[in-house]
Amino acid sequence: MKVRIGQGATTEEARAIAAALAEHLDETVEVVVDDGEEVLASADPPEREYPLDDDLGPTGRENRLREELADIYEGGPEKYRERLSEQGKLFVRDRLELWFGDLTFEDGRFANFDSWHPDAPDIEEADPDIRLPADGLLTGAAEFEGRDVHFMANDFTVKAGSMARRGVEKFLRMQQRALKSGKPVLYLMDSSGGRIDEQTGFFANREGIGKYYYNHSMLSGRVPQICVLYGPCIAGAAYTPVFADFTVMVEGMSAMAIASPRMVEMVTGEAISMEELGGPAVHARHSGSADLVARDEEHARELVAQLVTYLPDHAGEKPPRAEPTPPKYSPDGIDELIPESPNRPYDVHDLLDRVVDAESVLELRPDYGPEIVTALTRIDGRPVGVVANQPTQRSGAIFPDSASKAAEFIWTCDAYEIPLLYLCDTPGFMAGSAVEKEGILEEGKKFIYATSSATVPKQTVVVRKAYGAGIYAMGGPAYDPESVLGLPSGEVAIMGPEAAINAVYRNKLDAIDDDEERARREAELREEYRRDIAVHRMASEVVVDDVVPPSDLRAELAARFAFYEDVEKSLPEKKHGTVL
Repeated sequence: MKVRIGQGATTEEARAIAAALAEHLDETVEVVVDDGEEVLASADPPEREYPLDDDLGPTGRENRLREELADIYEGGPEKYRERLSEQGKLFVRDRLELWFGDLTFEDGRFANFDSWHPDAPDIEEADPDIRLPADGLLTGAAEFEGRDVHFMANDFTVKAGSMARRGVEKFLRMQQRALKSGKPVLYLMDSSGGRIDEQTGFFANREGIGKYYYNHSMLSGRVPQICVLYGPCIAGAAYTPVFADFTVMVEGMSAMAIASPRMVEMVTGEAISMEELGGPAVHARHSGSADLVARDEEHARELVAQLVTYLPDHAGEKPPRAEPTPPKYSPDGIDELIPESPNRPYDVHDLLDRVVDAESVLELRPDYGPEIVTALTRIDGRPVGVVANQPTQRSGAIFPDSASKAAEFIWTCDAYEIPLLYLCDTPGFMAGSAVEKEGILEEGKKFIYATSSATVPKQTVVVRKAYGAGIYAMGGPAYDPESVLGLPSGEVAIMGPEAAINAVYRNKLDAIDDDEERARREAELREEYRRDIAVHRMASEVVVDDVVPPSDLRAELAARFAFYEDVEKSLPEKKHGTVL
C-alpha cells in the first residue's frame, strides 16, 4: 500500500514510518511525499517464524491422554511380555519398530479401552492380569522400503493375540481401506484365533471375522498381500496366511493349522506336537503353504524387503525396475553346462546364474514340488517370473505338487504384471497309479490353464527336452508366448526316443534274433528319431521362432522382454473360467 506524508519529513522518518506500518499491517508499504509519485522509502513485512509464541501449551487433559497412550503401548500383562524373550520373539511394538521405524499413523489405539483401563468411566479398580490394550491388534499405515503400506500386527501379550469384536472391526477397516487406496498389505501374524469366550458379536456376523476372508478374496490380485507368521496361528487365524499372495514362516516359532494339537487329539486321538502338525517344515515341504522360511525375525524382514522390489503397489501398475547388473557367471558357459544326453542331470540354478542379473534370484517354495523351480528374478533390471524344470529332481518330470506350485506362481505373476520366462527341460507329466491318485490330471490342467490365461509378456526357451504335454504347460508355441526360442540341445516330441522306439518298434526289434544286429538297429532308430525331433527341424518347420547361440541367450531375452514390454493381450469376454 502507499502512504503519503508531508514535504517536511526526512528520509529517516519515512523509513521508520514504512517499517512500522509494514510490521503492523503485515503488507508491503511505500511512502511518498504529498501528491508526488516518487517513493521516498519502502518496507516489506518482517518474515515470521511459526508457530508464534502465544504462551499456550498442553494442558493436564492432554498430558493425561499421553499417559493413557503410554500405558496402552505397554501391551498386555507384564508376565506375558516376559515370556516373549524366552520364545525368541519381539514384543509387537518392538517388531513394528524393526519393520518401519516410525509409523505413519495407527488406528484404534483405544479399542476396548472401557473394559480394562483404570481411567475408563465404568471401572473402579483395574485387574492387572486383564489388560486388553488395542484389543490385541495393531493396525495402521507405515512406510516400508520406500513404499506406503497398510499393516496389521497381533499383540501376543493380549490373550495370545486372539481376535475379538473390536480387533475384528479394526482388521476389516484396514482391509477395506486397502481396497480403496490400492496400497499393499503386510500381515504380521501371531494369533491363537478367535476369542472363544467373547465370540458373540463377531463370529458369524455380516461384518464379523468371516468377512476377513471375503475381503482377502477381494484384495487378491488387487494389491500384494504379504503375511509373516511369528507364532502358532490356529483355526481362523490360519486362513490369513494361506489367502495371502506370499507367506513367510519363521523357524522355531511359526506354525499354522486348522486346529490345535489338543483339539486334534480330542477329535482324532492323534497325539502330535505343534511343530509336527503345522511347523515350517510341514508347510514348506508338504503343503506348499509357506513360500519362504526365515531364520529369525530380522531375516523375515530382509526376505520381505527383497520380495517387494519385484512387486507393484497394485494391479495394473508395472513392477519397479532396478539398475541392471551382469549375470553371476558369463553366458558363454551355457552350452557346456547343458549335457548332450537328455537323461543326464544338471542344476537349472546354474543356468539361471548365467541368464539373469546377479543376486536377483528369489526362489519361492524351493522345497515343495522341487521338480519345478519358481523364482522372481531380473533380466537387465526388469522383474521376471521364472518357471523352470529342474533336471536334478526326477529328470524334471511334472508331478501334481510341482504343477500346482507352477500354476499358482504364474497366476500371481500375471496379477501383478510380472513377465514370465519358461525354461523347458522336461520329459512331461509323470505317469503311474500314484500320481493319478494324487490328481496329476487335475493339477496339470490348472498349470496349463494358468499358462493359457496369463496376459503378461511370455518367453519360452526349449533348453533340452520338451516332451509330451510338458511343452504345453511350459508355454509352448500354442500358448500365445511372444517367442519360443530353442538352444541347439533342444528337442520337441510327443515322447522321448526310448519310449517312442519301445512303443512303435518293439515287436520288430524283438523279432531280430541276433543281439548285435538288434542293438545296431535300435541305435539307428534312436538317431533317426532324434533327428526328427531336433530343434533345428522344429525351427525349419517354424514350430519355434529361432535357434539361439547359448552365449547370446541372455541378450536375446533382454531384447525381447524390452520390445514386448507393452504388448496388449485380451481374453474372451466371460465372467471367468471354471478351472481354478
